[in-house]
Amino acid sequence: MNNRLVKEYVRAVCELNPKAFVMENVAMLRSQVHRFMVDESDIHDERIMNLNLSDDKVEILPSKSMFEGALEFVKNNQMDSGVAWAEPFYKVINLLYRYRINREKFNSSLEKYGKKLKDQLNEIIKLYKDDRPLIAIHQNDVHMAKEILKYMENNEDFDAVISAIEIPLFMQRAILRMKELSDNNIHVYSYCEENSGIVAMVKSYAVKDYIHCILGNEPYNYEITENTLNAIDYGAPQRRERFIIVGIKRELNVHYLAPAKEYSEGEYRTVHDAIADIQDIKPSTSVDAGYAELEPHPYATGLEKELRGKLLYNHVTTDTRETALSRFRALKEGQNFHDLDSKLKTTYSNAERTQNTIYMRLKYNEPCGTVVNVRKSMWIHPELDRTISIREAARLQTFPDSFVFEGAKDSQYQQIGNAVPPFLARAIAKSVVTILDHVDS
Repeated sequence: MNNRLVKEYVRAVCELNPKAFVMENVAMLRSQVHRFMVDESDIHDERIMNLNLSDDKVEILPSKSMFEGALEFVKNNQMDSGVAWAEPFYKVINLLYRYRINREKFNSSLEKYGKKLKDQLNEIIKLYKDDRPLIAIHQNDVHMAKEILKYMENNEDFDAVISAIEIPLFMQRAILRMKELSDNNIHVYSYCEENSGIVAMVKSYAVKDYIHCILGNEPYNYEITENTLNAIDYGAPQRRERFIIVGIKRELNVHYLAPAKEYSEGEYRTVHDAIADIQDIKPSTSVDAGYAELEPHPYATGLEKELRGKLLYNHVTTDTRETALSRFRALKEGQNFHDLDSKLKTTYSNAERTQNTIYMRLKYNEPCGTVVNVRKSMWIHPELDRTISIREAARLQTFPDSFVFEGAKDSQYQQIGNAVPPFLARAIAKSVVTILDHVDS
């Protein structure tokens, strides 16, 4: 979405024109990596066009999927000329191609979607069966349809069916990429061939430069300060770097200072500090399960004292299948998917590309890494053979038990993974309030 939310945030600051603002994002935002592509509205904005613009390229079609007439098709932008597949059909073909290195999963997917897919493939052949000349993209679609149907009949020549899928699928990806550029109003300077493929020539500018350009100058005049802060330094039991931009009106004649670190190496909170006190409480697998009552812990200290409530909501985990359970049992603290025996990796199409955060068993006596959607990553409890519950993930983020999450299970996990740890947010808020109180006093 071309970092659209950043621009919407800047727009909100411009319209509200507050004394101060705080903006949070990943630490990488401070680099030149995060960029906006020049869009049609930017072309008429001198402030933006005077920024340090880079010539960039967006790959539209890779060389291995080129065909005669592809460049002309792209230049003419024929997205609405009846060549785009319906989304459900695209998803099935894309799934089949994804399993090009795992024939067993390819076959099982083909069997799952076989009846409807067969009808759709026959429809493609029927549509272009007459004697009229076909453009190359239609020829490729027909060839793909025939090869998949042939494979469904005899289950032979797997390489041929994968090869037949490749060119039409990548053409559909090209159509989707062009649509994305169009939907986001990106100014494409030209389409051209490069390295035997097709690229869109665009220009871009750094997100950070945009923020300084718009908010740091007239008429808004914010003094902008940048800091990379780690949640672990403010009491969270996880290493999570975030890029914090704070703007203070220059007319206030004050300088912002980032909050001082509250913890250092050797003092950091751990996973044990965050969740050990609820280890013996059995989680539910349903978000409708209600809550458990917690007994008072009068001698609780540290994180337990700060987070523990009287009622335990959202102590909910994934209903785990036997395949996942066998992986849980095999992993020790600190290990992940890559430490499993190869026999336990067979359900993955490309096990080597799996991230190190997948099937990670947390270490009790250390902080954890950045909390993400731990359901998708299948984070494992340090001692129990189950996934981390919604509430345990929330505690790792430093949400107190009194904060109740709503929505579907995956939504609750995602809300937590997307959040700024409250302890970090509190430290930043205090640092800004201290300045505003000083100005108003």
